[in-house]
Amino acid sequence: MSDTRARLPVQRLAAFSSGARGGNPAGVVLAGALPEDATMQAIAAEVGFSETVFAAPRGPAIGDGLRVRYFSPEAEIPFCGHATIALGAALAKTHGSHVFALKLNAAEITVEGRADGGDLFAALQSPPTSSRPAGADLAAGALALFGLTQGDLDPRLPPALVEAGATHLLLALKTREALAAMDYDLAAGKALMRAAGLVTLALVHAETGRLFHARNAFASSGVFEDPATGAAAAALAGYLRDLAWPQGGTIEIRQGEDMGTPCLITAEIRPERGGPVRVSGTVREMG
Repeated sequence: MSDTRARLPVQRLAAFSSGARGGNPAGVVLAGALPEDATMQAIAAEVGFSETVFAAPRGPAIGDGLRVRYFSPEAEIPFCGHATIALGAALAKTHGSHVFALKLNAAEITVEGRADGGDLFAALQSPPTSSRPAGADLAAGALALFGLTQGDLDPRLPPALVEAGATHLLLALKTREALAAMDYDLAAGKALMRAAGLVTLALVHAETGRLFHARNAFASSGVFEDPATGAAAAALAGYLRDLAWPQGGTIEIRQGEDMGTPCLITAEIRPERGGPVRVSGTVREMG
């Protein structure tokens, strides 16, 4: 396994960067063939970012698409938005600006990567989206985890289980101050999330109908918080469409500001219920 790991260079890219700053770091491994599960898990643990994405061609030409898998330091996850954005940028650096077909474990999506000089940009088309009300017990448990009450919630966006390739519990807060104060016990968060099959606990605040602030607890994989979460952004956008929220077809999500890692995510929402969401952002290379 160590020989295979030595032959697999890891690119380190920050997705959803805000200018030359911020962005959520992701590891990207472009391989001729996907290595063994244990090797991918070991590489992700060594890299130490919230996710590392592994991609290998499905045929002799890049147009045949790529097989893609995602690993956190502790476990494989079904879909990761920011790592997909980083992957799109890495593919554009190697193969030029293009739309690449990706085969995930349970979905087929695309990512567009653009490399214009030193500027990198990527946009993914998410897996199908869905939403449903969160059970009262789960919502109450999450509120207790964060030290919140029903009075802290924005009644326009009731607690919901939202999906776009992975499942998130969404809690919308009335105030930006409540979002900034997010804190919780990591072990308790991991237990709650794993019992409910959640990838993240997503806290959001709607500043306007089209501008949101977000924080995402990722305790399910041992990470206190992700500075940018493309999968949760797509799931939020799908939920807004389901609710007929006045989003005008596009939202912006500012995330990571409370971590000192500013990130900007754009989500474009097509009208058909359950359809994919286009999630995009800029990418910066890390030293």
